[in-house]
Amino acid sequence: MEFTRIKNFIDGEWLEETDVKYVPLFNPSTGEQIGEVPLSSEKTSLAAVDSSHAAYDSWKWLPLNKRMAYLFDMRQAMINHKEDLAVSIAVDQAKHISEARGEVERVIQILETACNIPTLMQGEHLDGIANNINGRVVKQSLGVFGGVAPFNFPALVFGWFIPYAIGVGNTFIYKPSTQSPLFMQKMGDIFNEIGLPKGVVNIIHGNRSIPGTWYQNPKMTGVCLVGSTPTAKKMAEACGRGGKRSMLLGGAKNYLVAMEDVDWDVFIPNFLHSCYGSAGQRCLAGSVVAAVPKVYDELIERIVEASKGVTMGDAMDPDIYMGPVISAKAKANIEKYIEIGIEQGSTLVLDGRNPQLPEANKNGYFVGPTVFTDVTPCRTIAKEEIFGPVVSVMKISGLDDVLNIIREQEFGNGACIFTQNQFYAEKFIQEADAGMIGVNVGVCAPHPYLPFGGIKDSHLGTDKVQGKDGIDFFTQNKVATIRIAPPAGYEEKSIETSSNNSVRSCVAQ
Repeated sequence: MEFTRIKNFIDGEWLEETDVKYVPLFNPSTGEQIGEVPLSSEKTSLAAVDSSHAAYDSWKWLPLNKRMAYLFDMRQAMINHKEDLAVSIAVDQAKHISEARGEVERVIQILETACNIPTLMQGEHLDGIANNINGRVVKQSLGVFGGVAPFNFPALVFGWFIPYAIGVGNTFIYKPSTQSPLFMQKMGDIFNEIGLPKGVVNIIHGNRSIPGTWYQNPKMTGVCLVGSTPTAKKMAEACGRGGKRSMLLGGAKNYLVAMEDVDWDVFIPNFLHSCYGSAGQRCLAGSVVAAVPKVYDELIERIVEASKGVTMGDAMDPDIYMGPVISAKAKANIEKYIEIGIEQGSTLVLDGRNPQLPEANKNGYFVGPTVFTDVTPCRTIAKEEIFGPVVSVMKISGLDDVLNIIREQEFGNGACIFTQNQFYAEKFIQEADAGMIGVNVGVCAPHPYLPFGGIKDSHLGTDKVQGKDGIDFFTQNKVATIRIAPPAGYEEKSIETSSNNSVRSCVAQ
C-alpha cells in the first residue's frame, strides 16, 4: 500500500503540518507501517477553531432546505464511494471488510435519518396562554462543537456527530483517532466534492492537546466524545469548568444472558457476532456470558466448539471471520487480562494467545477467541473492559441473580437476554440496569431513528447520540412570549367597515 502522510483539513484545504512530531500509522493485519500522523500544534488547533467560528454565522442562517441539500449530497457521495470508504476502515482499523462495509452502510442510514431534521427540530406553539398572549419554543443552533473519535468506529462516530451538528446549523471540528485516520481523509475529499462551505467541518489530527484548546475557548460551544470512561470523566470536568455542553460516551461491560429455554440456533450466531465481531473492540461487544444451571454445561460446550471455528487473518480477506486488534499495545493489554484471569482462579478453556495465522499476517496484532469458565462477578475479567475477544462465562441461579449482578457493576451500556419466555423478556427490559437492551439479539445497537447510549459510567451527560436526542443536544430552546394587541384605531376601523353596505360574500344575496 502507498505510504500516506496524513494531513489536516482546515477551511476547505488540505494542510500538511510542519515542525511537529509525527506518529507511525500501521496496518494491524500485517504490522506494516503504512503512513504517519501529525500531532498537530496548538496554533493549528486554534486555526481550526477560528475557521469554524467564522463559518458559523453564515451557515446557521442558511435556509434549512439548503443545509439539507448538503446532507443529501453527502449521502449520495458516500454511496458513490462506498467501497473506498470501507477499504480505508479495513486497512488502518483492520475491521473485517464485511463489517467495514456494514459500518459505512449504517452511516448512510444515519444521514438519511438526519435529513429528517426539518421535522425533528420543529419547535412548539401554545396559543391562548392569557388574553392576547401566545407562547412559542424555537430550536436554534448553538455554535462551534468539537468531537473526539475512538479508533474502533471511525465512520460511525462521524455519523453520530457531524450530520446532526451541521444539519441543525452548527459548525464542527473533528479529531479522528491517530490509529485510524484514513476514513476521514476520504470524507474531507467528499466535503470538497459536494461543495460544503469552508469551515463548516474541519478535521485535525493529534493527541489530547487538541481538545485541550477547546474547554476554555470562548469560540467553542460544546464537546463530544466516544472513548474510555476515565477520559470521559476528565473531559466532563474540563467542560464543566469551561461552561461547555458535553456528550461523552464511555466504556462498557456487556452481558449475554442464556435462560433455560434459549434457542441455540439463535444464540450461537449472535454470540459469535457479539463477542468476536470487530475482534471484540466495540462498546456493545458481548463480554460476559451468564447462564442458568440447566444450560450452563451445554452452553460451554457449544460456545467453545463455535469459537474454535472462528478463522483469523487479514481484514481484507473475505474468507476469514475475524481480523486483528488495533495495535501491539492492545494485544499485550488483552494478553495481560488473560494472565489475570488465570491468576485469579478462572478456568481458561480456550486460549487465544499465539493463534495460527497465514504467513503474511505473522507480524499482525492477533488475539484469537478466548473463553474462561468458572468466572465470578468479583473477578477482574468480569468487571473491567478488556476490549478484545475474551469471553467470561458465569453461572447464575436465575434471572433475579443476573439482574442484581448487572445492577452492581459500574458500567451500564448494553445487556441481552436469550429466551422464548415473554415474562423473562419483559422483566429484563424493565429491570436490567443498562441503557440498551437486547432480546434474542447479540448486539443491541439501536437503529438510526432511535437514541444510542448507555447509563451510569457508560455515558456522561443527558442527551444520547442519534435521533431526536442528537437534535436536542446540538440545539438550544429559545422561548418567546408574545402579546398580540390590535393597532391603534383598529376598533374604529372595524365599525366603519361593518357599516359599509357593500356585499363581499360569495353567498348570493
